[in-house]
Amino acid sequence: MGQSARILVVDDEETICEALIEWFTMDGYEVGSALSGPDALELAADCPFDIYLVDVKMPGMDGVELLSRIKEKQPDALVVMMTAHGSIPTAVEAMKRGAVDYLCKPFDPNDLSIMMQRILTQKTLRDENISLREQLIEQREGFYDVIIIYSEAMRKIFGTIEEVARSSAPILITGETGVGKEIVAKAIHHKSDCCGGPFLPVNCGSLAESLLESELFGHEKGAFTGAVKARRGRLEMANRGTLFLDEVGEISPRMQVSLLRVLEEKSFTRVGGSQPINSDFRLISATHRDLPSMIREGLFREDFFYRINVIKLHIPPLRERSDDIPVLADHFLKRYVQETGKHLEGFTQRALDILASYHWPGNIRELRNVVERAVVIARGRLIGAEELTFLNPRTEAASPCTGSLRELEINHIRTALDACNGNIVRASRQLGVDRTTLMRKMKRYNLVRT
Repeated sequence: MGQSARILVVDDEETICEALIEWFTMDGYEVGSALSGPDALELAADCPFDIYLVDVKMPGMDGVELLSRIKEKQPDALVVMMTAHGSIPTAVEAMKRGAVDYLCKPFDPNDLSIMMQRILTQKTLRDENISLREQLIEQREGFYDVIIIYSEAMRKIFGTIEEVARSSAPILITGETGVGKEIVAKAIHHKSDCCGGPFLPVNCGSLAESLLESELFGHEKGAFTGAVKARRGRLEMANRGTLFLDEVGEISPRMQVSLLRVLEEKSFTRVGGSQPINSDFRLISATHRDLPSMIREGLFREDFFYRINVIKLHIPPLRERSDDIPVLADHFLKRYVQETGKHLEGFTQRALDILASYHWPGNIRELRNVVERAVVIARGRLIGAEELTFLNPRTEAASPCTGSLRELEINHIRTALDACNGNIVRASRQLGVDRTTLMRKMKRYNLVRT
């Protein structure tokens, strides 16, 4: 497409239209303008534009409605929303409906030029990747075979993935630890326009702030003690791919500011460096934390939340989609039978009843580990209740009549720690959570052992 792209500026303020026309013309674009939504639609009907720069607040037909009308006629149109700071939530809503980005007034013309170049590059890459995406269809279908979407809840989630995957808008995945947030993130990546690029996960909760900064931004040689050579960060390596920030709620406010700047400018510098590095990536974040509550408590920045939460997907816990339990258990059984070479045919009905009635505080990750253990100790051709005896006491405790979720979780952690003689690494594996999460819960419930 290059610099010959056609841009339509839509704003009810004539001075803004004139200024943008002058600027974009100097950049080599063909530019038109409209002072209202109906005028814009009339111009686009005669000859569609490549990019529409649309003001959110306009009399009559506002920018969000115009966006919808443009998308009806021209689904592949690139629409950028212009907004005042107070209208950011409206612009975010517009991105959910298909806008590729938004910018706040007043804006630096140079930033506009950079944004246009980035959007057009992304469009070109998308067009060039169509054939590659078709070649990878079979590979993606094989990937989906591994994902369990049996329950109605998960079918709805993956239906949403089909709708939003090709958008470049940031996605926030919420849900308890172990529900499969990274699997969902990978599914989005495989369905997106950047499927040919890397998928790079970063567990933000397992790294100290200084280590996380180096992991994300990279560093130059001599930037700090031990930096014996330059190192690329995940932001740089994620170019033309997907960056997955797991446990994003653990990022410090200072780091949130740094990441917000990267998301706005698509460029950054390594730790100890001064040379700007450009990187165009799809951001997917995940957390088990209640970020709105953290915002009210001053622990999470509202502007950063707006930026990463353009599209939200919530993954329900396993106990709320019990239809998935036998299907998941069978999937893990086949995996570990293949790995161990054992001859197991399935589960007894009693074993399935135990699995279905258990509370699963560790969700899918815990179920996977339970099945792995059962496969290892199984002696017959079916996994029965005797291979799941360690679940039985907690199965009874899972009843709402026997105590709160907090008490259940405390007992669950204590049982795992006792079974593992206090070994936190082994206990975290049995529970299906990472060591950092287990230590945080032990501290919260005053279960730290001396």
